[in-house]
Amino acid sequence: MTEAPFRLAPLGAEHDRGSFHCGAEPLDRYFQTQATQDIRRRIANCFVAVDVASGQLAAYYTIAAASIPLVDLPPEEVKRLPRYPTLPAVRIGRLAVDQRFQDRGLGGALLVDATRRTLQSPPAVYALLVDAKNDQAVAFYQRYLFRPAVGQPRTLYLPLATAQKVFLDKTER
Repeated sequence: MTEAPFRLAPLGAEHDRGSFHCGAEPLDRYFQTQATQDIRRRIANCFVAVDVASGQLAAYYTIAAASIPLVDLPPEEVKRLPRYPTLPAVRIGRLAVDQRFQDRGLGGALLVDATRRTLQSPPAVYALLVDAKNDQAVAFYQRYLFRPAVGQPRTLYLPLATAQKVFLDKTER
């Protein structure tokens, strides 16, 4: 049996963030200077993928509690939901892969990990949310069946029931 190439873990003091560069300066800066503050303040949790062979940080994502207004969902989806003004969600605030590790499927692996962690968390959550920074990011999330919120093409959501079917049911067969 071969060892997995990446290990997923919560961001900790043992992780060297200084050499992380994904190609998007705001994502690098956040990870290098603010992520631990957000964790300490309980604003967000940050998880990292570590290259097992080298110990280098290969990717990260953050998740935080959020809500999605019912009016931001398409009418065909709303008709199957309770009439609350908002539904609980988890926002993937940031997701980035270091340039040295891009094009290896790590982004998708992080989405699977975020789905698994969200489904295992005690509070009930309807969807994963993400604010895509650009059209390339929108296309990435849409490949994983995220849908745009009504009138907000860069805010995308994925109902957890769909995420579980797409990500977890396939990998656990």
